[in-house]
Amino acid sequence: MRGLHFDGVGRAEDTVLRCADLGREPLASLLARYGLDIVWLPLTSQIPGSYWGGREAGLIGRRLFAREDTPIHSALHEAGHYVCMDAGRRARLHTDAGGEHIEENGVCYLQILLADELAGVERARLCADMDAWGYTFRLGSSRAWFEGDAEDARLWLLENGLIDRESRPIWKVRQE
Repeated sequence: MRGLHFDGVGRAEDTVLRCADLGREPLASLLARYGLDIVWLPLTSQIPGSYWGGREAGLIGRRLFAREDTPIHSALHEAGHYVCMDAGRRARLHTDAGGEHIEENGVCYLQILLADELAGVERARLCADMDAWGYTFRLGSSRAWFEGDAEDARLWLLENGLIDRESRPIWKVRQE
């Protein structure tokens, strides 16, 4: 489960991968597979639709807003919300993705899977970035959760048609 927002004071700001580290095209191509457009903003801009504020990604409709200093984990997490929410919430999406606890777990699980689709990110690095930023999980780390305590999240994604039996994304958004 996602913990408290890290306020950017301290080491996490210096260590997590940012969108600038990846470049614009890989993330834009990944998100486009879900029909999600990324809107790149200048570093000095506030990010519309950002639940946490600061440099965290924002969501409004089918647009994900980010700056070059937006953490990749944040962009993938918000993209995960877009994919995992039902069609009704997606149609009126603005800032707060909402959803139940199991959906939030599905979002975290999916963002880790999506990291494997981005060269230079991969799941181990994304998990380390999530931990550095302040995500909290029962087993103490996102990687321990993903590997040993996330079967409910995996099953939820599978039952909602978002991953296949081998836990690979199938590039569709939730419909119900």
